[in-house]
Amino acid sequence: MTEPQAPTVIILAAGEGKRMKSAKPKMLHELCGRTMLGHVVAAARELAPQRLAVVVGKGRDLVAPHVERIAPEALLAVQDPQNGTGQATRLALEALAAAGGEAQGTVLVLLGDGAMVTGATLRHLVAEHEKAGNVVTDLTAVVPDPTGLGRILREPDGTPEGRVIGIVEEKDCTPAQATIHEVNSGIFAFDAKLLRDALSRLTTDNAQGEELLTDVMAIAVGDGLPVGAVVAADFHEVLAANDRAQLADLRRLMNQRITRRWMVEGVTIIDPASTWIDVQVTLEPDAVVRPNTQLEGTTSIATGADVGPNCTLRDTVVGAGARVTNATTDGAEIGPQATVGPYTYLRPGTKLGRKSKAGGFVEMKKSTIGEGTKVPHLAYIGDATIGAYCNIGAGVITANYDGYEKFPTHIGDHAFVGTNSTLIAPAEVADGAYIAAGSAVNMPVGPGELAVARGRQRNIAGYVERKRPGSPAAQAAQAAEAAREQSTGSEGEMNATGGESGGSPDAV
Repeated sequence: MTEPQAPTVIILAAGEGKRMKSAKPKMLHELCGRTMLGHVVAAARELAPQRLAVVVGKGRDLVAPHVERIAPEALLAVQDPQNGTGQATRLALEALAAAGGEAQGTVLVLLGDGAMVTGATLRHLVAEHEKAGNVVTDLTAVVPDPTGLGRILREPDGTPEGRVIGIVEEKDCTPAQATIHEVNSGIFAFDAKLLRDALSRLTTDNAQGEELLTDVMAIAVGDGLPVGAVVAADFHEVLAANDRAQLADLRRLMNQRITRRWMVEGVTIIDPASTWIDVQVTLEPDAVVRPNTQLEGTTSIATGADVGPNCTLRDTVVGAGARVTNATTDGAEIGPQATVGPYTYLRPGTKLGRKSKAGGFVEMKKSTIGEGTKVPHLAYIGDATIGAYCNIGAGVITANYDGYEKFPTHIGDHAFVGTNSTLIAPAEVADGAYIAAGSAVNMPVGPGELAVARGRQRNIAGYVERKRPGSPAAQAAQAAEAAREQSTGSEGEMNATGGESGGSPDAV
């Protein structure tokens, strides 16, 4: 038996999206880490199409480079001016013919803002289209509110079981037709030959004054050719966004789809409503995601890792058994059983080794932290390489920038850097070296050496009484001095009389 030929896919992405009120074309607005157009391309790719064409128009200076980046195999067709979906499809077919011959077999037409449709639904549409031998098959849905959408006309009684006889746009609906809840998604499977012929016969005799792709079905019905419709199992797949409020609705729906998928796969998500996960994020079974957490980009969470609450992780790798809480990370690698947070910022290029720690109010950038090394709190580590099992005290800073260039810091294994120390890069601290608290280190520290780089303490007696006489501080100091003198005098008296302090030789 001959395998069915892969379809040719055309994506219509020439619209402006005025209701978005944005300088950015509607197709480039994002939901869950991918543009609307990117979602459509990803769904189309699941069909392994033999050819892919994208029609661009308004904002093509932004849309075209985006297409070239996410789908370099796609052929671009330009629609300028825009005169309807029928015209856009015809231009795509003409561009395909000019580039490599006319499309053959099934042509699947998708909408560039139809971000919710899945590859599985598209495969089902194409399969049913070819199985039925239709020349046109529409993907439809039964929706609670059909406002603004084209209605599907069926006979004899208009139910989804009836024979499809056409599509009517809402502006052209009769009052009776306006009550129909089965709607056109704008997604069609066509026979390529019929599509070319019907597009050449389109007119602009409609309320929109445009060449409408939906009229291809009317032409096919008029010619007595077989047409049909496939009703989407989930009507949310045919929803699109025309303004920011609708985009937020779609984003919420897609996030529900994503979080449910991961929970089914064995991931614990404590509060799906406050957890946002991008489409390219990956999680392993027994990972835990706590409330108010955003997992973005290509972030991956390994088994047993515990992330959240209140975390934003972008393009971050979290190893098995790691714990991340109240942290922001970007382009970081967190090793197995490492601990991050709270209130930690890991910037691009940061790599935490196994069982290491980046604690409270720690910022790291482009640094590698060895196994078991602890940076527990209040530190900045930038452009540094720190070995295994080191302790970096509170307030430590690697001073990596001189105003013009960044310089590295290297710390060996089992080193100890005391509180409030500054390592002035380029800095070298060898294995087993110690740095005393409060030091400003600008010279290499050898293996096992103790570096003390701070001024010697000097106490100036009577300073407060002289500089701030009568002040609360001076009064407190005088009282403390008097108490000390009294205590010293009492001890002297006890020693003189054979009291407890000295004792009597005869008492032994």
